[in-house]
Amino acid sequence: MKLNKTILLTSSIVLLSALSTSASADGAALYSAKTCWSCHGKDAKTPLLPLYPKLAGQNRDYALNQMKDIKSGARNNGMAAAMQGVMGLVNEAEMGEIADWLSSLK
Repeated sequence: MKLNKTILLTSSIVLLSALSTSASADGAALYSAKTCWSCHGKDAKTPLLPLYPKLAGQNRDYALNQMKDIKSGARNNGMAAAMQGVMGLVNEAEMGEIADWLSSLK
């Protein structure tokens, strides 16, 4: 019985670790695939222009809410108009994965 619990616990830890790594990898892949890098830099730290924000290390909820607001049109100031076309290609689950990845960067 104790062996079964140990195997179950070990399996759970491995699965959770894999899911965590997968979400991070998916966020990085989405950041690239959705062309976020073209304005914000491949490392999310070196934007194309100084007026574009650095996204690396941004608070997850803040980044997610900004993406949602840009997509919905609730945020329509500054460079939001340029972002609306890109955000039309990103669904909410993908936004969450990108926000998770960005928040994990230093």
